[in-house]
Amino acid sequence: MMVQTKAFNIYFCLALVIGLVTGCKTSPEDQEKKKEKKLAAVLRLHLETHPDNSGHQEMVSILRDNPVQISIQKSAFLNEGDIAESRVVDAMGGFTISLKFDRRGRWLLEQYSTANVGKRIAVYAQFGEGLKKSRWLAAPVIRKHMGDGVFNFTPDCSREEAEDITKGLNNVAKKVQSKNDEW
Repeated sequence: MMVQTKAFNIYFCLALVIGLVTGCKTSPEDQEKKKEKKLAAVLRLHLETHPDNSGHQEMVSILRDNPVQISIQKSAFLNEGDIAESRVVDAMGGFTISLKFDRRGRWLLEQYSTANVGKRIAVYAQFGEGLKKSRWLAAPVIRKHMGDGVFNFTPDCSREEAEDITKGLNNVAKKVQSKNDEW
């Protein structure tokens, strides 16, 4: 049996062209959704403390326009692994970031807020592609105990950055939740 190589090449080229023309095309919306699913964010809540020589605290600068120096505990009492959900909420004259904590996070937030009324909670975040952006976002004063597991703050960032932070935190929350479900 003889195979004509010219016929084979023509059929192969035709199949290749059809495959390229009708093949997988991703729309810009699909590309954006894939990009959003890859976003991650790191968020840490640190409690304000009095400066001393123990080495367990550090001075940080909060806010970019009018920086405020505060002394905080080096170790965070809550982090992105304790967040169940985050979102950007419209508020008077701007927006806030709302963090809803899981059971462990709710307990810790209630404990720390009850024992430290009048002190600040410093909020640190890393976000963006490859977590390249990082900054101290806010340091709101604890006015009352927070027993509902929700922490709202006005961040020192653009709305676009806030959206990236919340999307990244929600992606991390999904991964943490799926790992907890495996246990």
